[in-house]
Amino acid sequence: MKTALTIAGSDSCGGAGIQADIKTMTANGVYAMSAVTALTAQNTTDVTDIMEVTPIFLGKQLDSIFTDIFPDAVKIGMVSSTGLIEIISKKLKFYNAKNIVVDPVMVSTSGSKLLQDDAVETLKNCILHQAFLITPNIPEASILSEISIMTEGDMIKAAGIISNEYGCAVLCKGGHSVNDANDLLYWNHKYRWFIGERIDNRNTHGTGCTLSSAIASGLAKGMDLETSIQLAKEYISGALRAMLDLGKGSGSLNHVWNFYKEEKQQ
Repeated sequence: MKTALTIAGSDSCGGAGIQADIKTMTANGVYAMSAVTALTAQNTTDVTDIMEVTPIFLGKQLDSIFTDIFPDAVKIGMVSSTGLIEIISKKLKFYNAKNIVVDPVMVSTSGSKLLQDDAVETLKNCILHQAFLITPNIPEASILSEISIMTEGDMIKAAGIISNEYGCAVLCKGGHSVNDANDLLYWNHKYRWFIGERIDNRNTHGTGCTLSSAIASGLAKGMDLETSIQLAKEYISGALRAMLDLGKGSGSLNHVWNFYKEEKQQ
């Protein structure tokens, strides 16, 4: 069985972070492992507290994984401090990790910055140069490219700047009013649009985590990048169409919708 590792924070309500990643990887047919960067106290309405692990402890988690069950792909989610970013970069380089997918969580859905400026610079200087694929949303792509993104042409320009700077593929995610949930892949000076379906579902907590983990799952199974992205988009559309409705705020997707698809059709 192919394996995938998520390096991210815990979401106590299960909709994002390592919980979403593990569910997604399992639903997409790979064995999921995790290295926890932080614990959070959160639900569908609010995050009330965050407790980071130490860089030393995170490093020990990564040592334990790589020396026993080597991952076929690695997904990196939100890592909020410089020390954690540096230890991740060091360990991934030491173990020669492959198929690294980075979801550069820097800006919240409401537009608030989630990383301090020094951590953003460390992320740029360390992790992004090691990535095979980066999956920024439009505000994050704007930060990384240092240009304003208002049109599809701007998305292409920004993705090109990021790809050239870090030497990796870039999936610039739509869904922030530029277009109708269409995502742009830029790689090797070429680009391709992946057409998305705008689904009327307010419960979108963890969509970025889910998409990047689904792509990592495809890469772990030996699929090429474009196939991995296409199948990941189909998976996340199904998870949204399932219309799971839990909690008082923006709830989670149904990550295991494909487990019950045949049952519902009977």
